[in-house]
Amino acid sequence: MQSLKYLKKITGTRAFIVSDSIMESLGYLQEVVDYLKEAGISSTVFTGVRPDPDVQIIANGLKLYRESGADVLVAIGGGSTIDSAKGILYFAWKFGSLEGAQIKKPLFIAIPSTSGTGSEVTDFSVITSEGEKVCIIDEFIAPDIAILDSTCIKHVPERVVADTGIDVLVHAIEAYVSSKATDFTDALAEKAIKLIFENLEILYKDTKNDHARDRVMNASCLAGIAFTNTGLGINHSLAHAFGGTFHISHGRSNALLLNAVIEFNAELTGSANGYAAERYAKLAEVLKLPARTSREGTVNLMTAISKLKKSLGIEEHIGALGINQDEFEKELEQMAETAMIDRCTPTNPRQPSKEELIRIFQKCY
Repeated sequence: MQSLKYLKKITGTRAFIVSDSIMESLGYLQEVVDYLKEAGISSTVFTGVRPDPDVQIIANGLKLYRESGADVLVAIGGGSTIDSAKGILYFAWKFGSLEGAQIKKPLFIAIPSTSGTGSEVTDFSVITSEGEKVCIIDEFIAPDIAILDSTCIKHVPERVVADTGIDVLVHAIEAYVSSKATDFTDALAEKAIKLIFENLEILYKDTKNDHARDRVMNASCLAGIAFTNTGLGINHSLAHAFGGTFHISHGRSNALLLNAVIEFNAELTGSANGYAAERYAKLAEVLKLPARTSREGTVNLMTAISKLKKSLGIEEHIGALGINQDEFEKELEQMAETAMIDRCTPTNPRQPSKEELIRIFQKCY
């Protein structure tokens, strides 16, 4: 769907809207309320979402949601907002089941205000619990309708464009090399990667560019559909652990880890002729980069990624963020242990040991 006006066609009686203060101040939240009103639907609004939503935010929203009696759930905002709505829905279902109630899923509409997470089409939600990011994966929390209205991302700052755009790229790359990749997910991932390389830098330099904004938003959605069917990999597992520990945005965490993860998966220090290396080389071909061998294709893909990250003002290594090396080293073992049990690790093309994950972190510092 391409416009918020689609909400005027929704059928229901009461809506529960999950949003944040930014969407409220920009007027998009009121637009949603008004369009739903035209459809004869009253609204209860929860704007208590913050970045990296934790269990307290979910609990606050859950209480209001259960009181609302809503048969329509709308999330408008970035990944944190949509993840919060999914968390609220998930625990409403779980608590209802424990109480012996018949839980009917509301019509769930997701409206992204950033182009990055693809959360509007996935059954993933990331919630912070006791300082650690926890993945919830369940078909019950997948949105029924996604409205891609790129006017909602006109006001996104450059840094967020960079972070979320690279998150899209990582989603697509990890879907492509996943152990569960298929011809169908390959097509989605390849298109998403091409769109990012062709449009992300343009959007970063001019967020008012309508064409680039539409293309990057489409790429985010395509990558989301791909990875919700394939799973992700250790780039995300490591990023969840690192970002949660040092409070670094998810997209930037992914960006800082990407090349080292590709090097590990492709076994560039060894033969570089396994499954992952072949897949990375195919992506190089998609981008019209030299790939006469798997090693050459993988290296050229990594070089292209490095150039893109540099054009987006992304740091070359973790140390450049100002994180103290001693503090970083102190957290390495715990971060690696957290990544080992992350829900994204099983579909990585090469299964790592804890020690190998520590070495990836060290290389990225």
